[in-house]
Amino acid sequence: MSKNKILIAGNWKMNKTTAEARSLVSEIVAGAGSQTKVDVAVCPPFTALESAAASLKGSSVMLGAQNVYVKDSGAYTGEISASMLKEVGCSCVILGHSERRQYFGESDAFINEKTKVAQAAGLLPIVCVGETLAEREAGKMLEVVSTQTTGALAGVTDAANLVIAYEPVWAIGTGKTATPEMAQEVHAAIRALLVKQFGEAGNKVRILYGGSMNPANASELLDQADIDGGLIGGAALKSASFLELVAIASSKGGCCCCCGK
Repeated sequence: MSKNKILIAGNWKMNKTTAEARSLVSEIVAGAGSQTKVDVAVCPPFTALESAAASLKGSSVMLGAQNVYVKDSGAYTGEISASMLKEVGCSCVILGHSERRQYFGESDAFINEKTKVAQAAGLLPIVCVGETLAEREAGKMLEVVSTQTTGALAGVTDAANLVIAYEPVWAIGTGKTATPEMAQEVHAAIRALLVKQFGEAGNKVRILYGGSMNPANASELLDQADIDGGLIGGAALKSASFLELVAIASSKGGCCCCCGK
């Protein structure tokens, strides 16, 4: 069982209008807004952040964004700064998702810059890493994940304000899921890299699984030693499935150490 407090974070991607976001968040707050056994976050699109923040007010559910730019202001059309996210009520932000890497050419160095900017602004970065199907079939998954992790965290010293999400690209939105053992193998490798960089503090960094976690497979995944929660895609778009994941995570006992996380 996870040694750290479980985090269930919903990545809504480019889904939900402002009105739809308000409705979904209200349902999530009604079902899990007062529980504290696990940490819960929702990450709507930029346009829905303000309405989501209003609906989350007074609850224990965190608000997150799906991206941030490295500059605080200026002539960067279409971008959003860390200070803007903070002002609207965000406490965390997803960085380096495979879709950002694939469609927008984000590099490990750029993700590293974003990670440092997020931490400096007081945002919790959820840094994504993961291999493609071709890389896994070639036996390169640990090499790829290691390169992405070390690149994204180069020069990062604040382990207390950091989350990693392992998302096998071949399992995102496909309905395919790594077996618990496959996921744990990669999570353990990531854990070793974190301990190498941060010492004992590396054991306190939460590592989420982000490859189609759903109510059917969540329990077995969360039973793995180094899986500290989930970065949820499709199952986060309906309150029933998302709340079921929160309930499953809560049944694991939450944090079983005195880490304060």
